[in-house]
Amino acid sequence: MKIGVLALQGAVTEHIKAIEACGSEAVPIKTAAQLQDIDGLLLPGGESTAMRRLIDYANMLPALQQFAENKPVFGTCAGLILLASSVEEEEAHIGQMRITARRNAFGRQIDSFETPIAIQGVSDHFPAVFIRAPKIAAVEEQVEVLAVLDGDIVCARDRHLLACSFHPELTTDLSLMNYFIDMCK
Repeated sequence: MKIGVLALQGAVTEHIKAIEACGSEAVPIKTAAQLQDIDGLLLPGGESTAMRRLIDYANMLPALQQFAENKPVFGTCAGLILLASSVEEEEAHIGQMRITARRNAFGRQIDSFETPIAIQGVSDHFPAVFIRAPKIAAVEEQVEVLAVLDGDIVCARDRHLLACSFHPELTTDLSLMNYFIDMCK
């Protein structure tokens, strides 16, 4: 099993380590051609605007959109924003997951926090780390909500696409990463 990590900006190393800790091969992805050799793709946390600029600079957007149409993709934090079909007050990016994202919904960097949450089918007590986190403001009917925090959707699955508002790579709990790897099988 080869899981790619979009390696243009953000928490690339942390995601690679988490994937490898789950027993899968992690591949840093920097070009569109590399997408052909992987079973799933992780869009890491970081800064979504910077990532989009780098995606455009590398001319990767069409290839990422096509990949997400057909193969499993997991967007964490900024990756959720990239994956969303709608982003409040801005244009969508990869746009394949039928959700609406709201940037920085949990406040600024200084408002960062960690809290245990229940993720349906994954964990009853996942240690979720929120850093300038977005939230899922709305989902289409077919999208499965996997986790809610104080009434806000923070994790969802849409067919072969998964997204969360928090940073699973910053914990030692591999249950959500294993869930995504199982989606790729």
